[in-house]
Amino acid sequence: MVLDDKERLRYSRHILLKEVGEKGQIKLKKAHIAVIGCGGLGSPALFYLAASGVGELTLVDNDEVELSNLQRQILYKVNHIGQQKVNAAGKVLASLNNQIALNPICVELKGDNIDTVLSAADIILDCSDNFATRYLLNQYCLMHKKVLISGAAIATTGQVMCFDFRYDSPCYACVFAPTQHSDKGNCDTFGVISPLLGVVGAQQALLALNISLGHHSGCYFASIDALTLKQSTWRLVKDSSCMVCAE
Repeated sequence: MVLDDKERLRYSRHILLKEVGEKGQIKLKKAHIAVIGCGGLGSPALFYLAASGVGELTLVDNDEVELSNLQRQILYKVNHIGQQKVNAAGKVLASLNNQIALNPICVELKGDNIDTVLSAADIILDCSDNFATRYLLNQYCLMHKKVLISGAAIATTGQVMCFDFRYDSPCYACVFAPTQHSDKGNCDTFGVISPLLGVVGAQQALLALNISLGHHSGCYFASIDALTLKQSTWRLVKDSSCMVCAE
């Protein structure tokens, strides 16, 4: 696989970087990344992944665009209200970069369809807004040794987590035990400050690019305070009593 002249021009600012170069850009062209949830986190993540030249993007969401989404879900415009998010997102991303493959899939991710939807993807971005989907993705990525990059944002606090199941990695349930969390609190009930979602989603995209380029190692948890702009980061280790990944 090589870059054509148009791609060399489009990605010239990447190619100038010793950390990317033409070989790295070809790695991005070969990558297949799936984004689960095309809302507040998925919007910035998808914009940057598409702009960066990730060769194939799978978009998974079963919601339609609503007026209340427009405060934070920057993929969408007023004229998209009532449309399926994945279809509207696909049109916007295709207008940004027509040299990549886009797979919009309008389904609710469940145990009986997850392998069909995600089997071809190398890296999974969890941009969902409910614990059921998060735990499902965690189990699937653990079982199939995929990289899972999870993001969350509520009120004025954001979180980014990376689990690299290609190696002996801790999992999402090591951090958030299934018995201790419910979906009672989300953006619909607590609200969220809009740019925080951009910060978290962009970091998810950056992690995905770093992993595709071979720069990232290890698993970690980052917490972001939108009011003070402070970010704290911790390396993750396995919970020996984890209900999901403990041997």
